Amino acid sequence: MDERLFGILIDSFPKILLPGLTVTIPLTAIAFTFAMAIAVAAAMAQFARVPVATQLCRFYIWIFRGTPLLVQLFVVFFGLPKAGITIDPFPAAVLVFSLNEGAYCAETVRAALESVPSGQLEAGYCVGMSYLQTMRRIVLPQAMRTAFPPLSNSLIAMVKDTSLAANITVVEMFRATQQINARVYEPLALYIEVGLIYLLFSTVLTWLQRLGEKKLSAYESREV
Repeated sequence: MDERLFGILIDSFPKILLPGLTVTIPLTAIAFTFAMAIAVAAAMAQFARVPVATQLCRFYIWIFRGTPLLVQLFVVFFGLPKAGITIDPFPAAVLVFSLNEGAYCAETVRAALESVPSGQLEAGYCVGMSYLQTMRRIVLPQAMRTAFPPLSNSLIAMVKDTSLAANITVVEMFRATQQINARVYEPLALYIEVGLIYLLFSTVLTWLQRLGEKKLSAYESREV
């Protein structure tokens, strides 16, 4: 590696990492929080088999799982202004990532809910709990322990998917790398560098996932 390239990589590292910490991570955290709220609501509506709500949820899931995330970003950011609705880049990204991830996570949570024995719901009714109380105190805690690993995988995938937000001018890590590359034109080195930073973020989340799984396993052992 020549001195010029080494100097470029050293200079670009904080300029790529900073948007990662101030844009990529907040975008992921905010969008995933909203996605989980959407997912739990959609999963519970389907689990309860409320006819109209179930159909609406399935339609929503069908649309967002069946169309590319990039197309969804373009429709919201570039398409909606034609209808008189203009959304700034970051909120547009949060909206799209939340709805897209919510659709996938809804199916994960629904499957986890259905894995809980039906007797648990009946037991809640027997002690005088309402449906919502039974779900909140008995069924959901068990289901979320089952759903934790796949939901963690979805979170890790979302960190990487945020790179698509560069296409609607959100200055996250990948967009910052593109801007630097436009000045120095070292695509191989710079894109490997940003890839390694994404790998670093994903590794930290993977470590946290394993730690969470160990704690959940220990909690389940105490319950038994």
